[in-house]
Amino acid sequence: STTFFSQNQEPIQTDRPDQTETPALVPKGMFQVETGFSIQKNDANSTTQTLPSTLWKYGINDHFELRLITEFTNEKVFDEKVSGFNPILIGCKIKIADEKGIVPKTSFIGHISLPNAASKEFKSEYFAPEFRFVMQHTLSKKVSLSYNLGAEWDGFSPEPTFIYTVATGYSITEKIGSYIELFGFAPQQQMANHNFDGGFTYLISPNFMVDASAGVGITENAPDHYWALGFSFRL
Repeated sequence: STTFFSQNQEPIQTDRPDQTETPALVPKGMFQVETGFSIQKNDANSTTQTLPSTLWKYGINDHFELRLITEFTNEKVFDEKVSGFNPILIGCKIKIADEKGIVPKTSFIGHISLPNAASKEFKSEYFAPEFRFVMQHTLSKKVSLSYNLGAEWDGFSPEPTFIYTVATGYSITEKIGSYIELFGFAPQQQMANHNFDGGFTYLISPNFMVDASAGVGITENAPDHYWALGFSFRL
């Protein structure tokens, strides 16, 4: 959005609800929270719920943002249930370039998970890094194209899982946004899985937004489907 409000700050921009992270940083001195609830049907016998997943962000300056991710998970396999907190992730987002011609607006996001900062059932064996390069092109006043490339580790194996996302955003009105997206995960020693999703956002105020999204697996080894609801605000 190019709409401005007091102090020449743009309306809130978030990394949710899609899988594609935004290159935009939280404005200097502002604190932002992005949280949501989701239910994912992995297969006929397995379901994963996040209740909730929350991204905490703070803008240090125009080029650097601190990040913290907390997630409470409820997993059900057949009749067995396990609940608890996944390892906390700490990290940052660093601005690399502004959009200029064919050069996209670009930032780098990096996190590392803390193996012992988790519930007993979800602790990992090692510190696990993850990173993404996040890019965005403005195609028109209403349409944008965003994409991410990166990799992540699970804290148990030294083998990475490579990540890609491609999303097209469309501003229906000044307050209502929408997107469709293709994303996937490619473990080093396993077949990649690919997914498709879409959703909507509604800007209640320049500092508060709600969202809804849903997706389906394209390949057989991908999760069957998921849906999610969330909201984001900044102070």
